[in-house]
Amino acid sequence: MTSLTYRDAGVDIEAGDALVEVIKPLARSTDRAGTMGGLGGFGALFDLKAAGFRDPVLVSSTDGVGTKLKLAIDSGIHGFVGQDLVAMCVNDLVVQGAEPLFFLDYFATGKLEVAQAAAVVGGIAEGCRIAGCALVGGETAEMPGLYKGGDYDLAGFTVGAAERDALLPRADMGPGDVLLGLASSGVHSNGFSLVRRILEGTNLTMDAPAPFAPGRTVAEALLVPTRIYVKPVLALHRAGMLKAAAHITGGGLPGNLPRVLPDGVVAALDARAWTLPPVFGWLARTGNVAAEEMLRVFNCGLGMVLVVAEDQAAAAQAQLEADGETVFRIGTLEAGEGKAGVRIDHLGAGWPG
Repeated sequence: MTSLTYRDAGVDIEAGDALVEVIKPLARSTDRAGTMGGLGGFGALFDLKAAGFRDPVLVSSTDGVGTKLKLAIDSGIHGFVGQDLVAMCVNDLVVQGAEPLFFLDYFATGKLEVAQAAAVVGGIAEGCRIAGCALVGGETAEMPGLYKGGDYDLAGFTVGAAERDALLPRADMGPGDVLLGLASSGVHSNGFSLVRRILEGTNLTMDAPAPFAPGRTVAEALLVPTRIYVKPVLALHRAGMLKAAAHITGGGLPGNLPRVLPDGVVAALDARAWTLPPVFGWLARTGNVAAEEMLRVFNCGLGMVLVVAEDQAAAAQAQLEADGETVFRIGTLEAGEGKAGVRIDHLGAGWPG
């Protein structure tokens, strides 16, 4: 009787070991104050005291990339979705006033392809460098029979910390405060089931020229990674100018902005106040998607919304722009009744076309 091996069952231990060796220098490139040890242990250690905290509260977040991964798999472009994974986690931390400290990833596939996995982890490491957090570990799972072909899935987990007396949102928000919107880099990582459904109704392939992004293919344009806002937003917070921040992900502006606002206020936004990236107009026209649905599914050009005092709005905008952000003054908080809400004025006929 032939002796069976794990490789006969579809799992290649040597490929996994080879991937670990590729990942080690990527992880080392993300080291920061507080990092202890390296890859290879059963758990990762982090020293909060060495990171400079005096009275820290830990804040954690976990997320994935969603069906945007299908575009990466179909196009063979794997280097960007790792940054998406980091962004979806760390942007959720910074809105609570927390500094991301470390990150762990989970990569699952049917058959481990070292080059593919290394490209994904390279994107994760780049995201960690942008966010200022350390890639301290993760898990690679090869599961034949559960995933087919070149399919894979990603999950991320991050931990950050904030000083106890500096958590967001602040309690002093109210009518008259100004809303600043930070431009998104595109669709980010939400709504891709609808994006893919719209693409299915066209004759566009992944390598076709993108009708909404001259000089790029469809895949290149749609796979632009989620913007990471951590450092500029933390800098604004530490300067004492930030009252609240909302990461605009699934649910869009109406679903995310009220999560950080107190009862009794309405966020009154002016749709004319920010620039809508062409991809959203193209999606709305091509898919015949109503404005309300676009706003509920996509970020529609704003990846982060910040609340600042009216007398600090100009200084806050100037600081954010100096830090590389594109900033729009999109509205104000108004008095309302009951739960916090959002009103978007001047959508106009044809918006967002």
